Amino acid sequence: MPKKQNLAPAADHGMVIEYHNATGSVSFWEKSDNHSVADKHGVSTVDYIHAMYDFLRQSQAKHVLMIGCGGGTLATMLHRAGVKVTIADIDARNYEIARTYFHMPDEVECHVADGAAFLKKETRKFDAVVLDAYADNDIPRHFKKVAFFNLMKSRMKARGAIVLANLIVSSATDKSPDRIAKLMGRTWKNVRLLDSITYETRNAIAVAGAVKDLAKPKLTMRPSRGAKSLAREIAEFDFRPLRV
Repeated sequence: MPKKQNLAPAADHGMVIEYHNATGSVSFWEKSDNHSVADKHGVSTVDYIHAMYDFLRQSQAKHVLMIGCGGGTLATMLHRAGVKVTIADIDARNYEIARTYFHMPDEVECHVADGAAFLKKETRKFDAVVLDAYADNDIPRHFKKVAFFNLMKSRMKARGAIVLANLIVSSATDKSPDRIAKLMGRTWKNVRLLDSITYETRNAIAVAGAVKDLAKPKLTMRPSRGAKSLAREIAEFDFRPLRV
């Protein structure tokens, strides 16, 4: 049976770590938001995380900036593959959770900062940027502006760089991922949307930059349990045209 551990009183911030005794898996919840699910080694068991991981490996990114930490599972997986990872997250508690419960290595460079504020001060150029930041199941408003994507592009290498945005789809008629992908298209010439129609509530991924040659993602880092079902879930993703 799963075992839950409250990290602080629910009235404070509602952060909960949930263990599954039979499998050793761990989940990170904040109120109704599920930030991460991983096996006992910190490898994600979530399809869209593996899809982003495979895209980043296809792009041969050497240094990835992540805006938003959650349980840090993507950062942990990338580090194990030899990729340098820098994270900007406004909540320092996420880093503590990622390292304590999800095995995120100390070598992952962590900054307690708003993503836009971090980009304004940063001078390095990244091979890829991952936007995976949510509050109450919505991306912060200032991350959904052309100015923010222009700023992001200015901190990416001129050739071969990609940006990934994790987008929550709330229903079959939800066009918010399409709107954000179109917004990204005002900054980058090439934008693609990876989606699945298997579930009404799901995650889609907008990819932009050097993305024309990206192939559909596959499972390339297997978790300790459930790899076959996870591979099937990832196979259900496909690129689709943007809706009007």
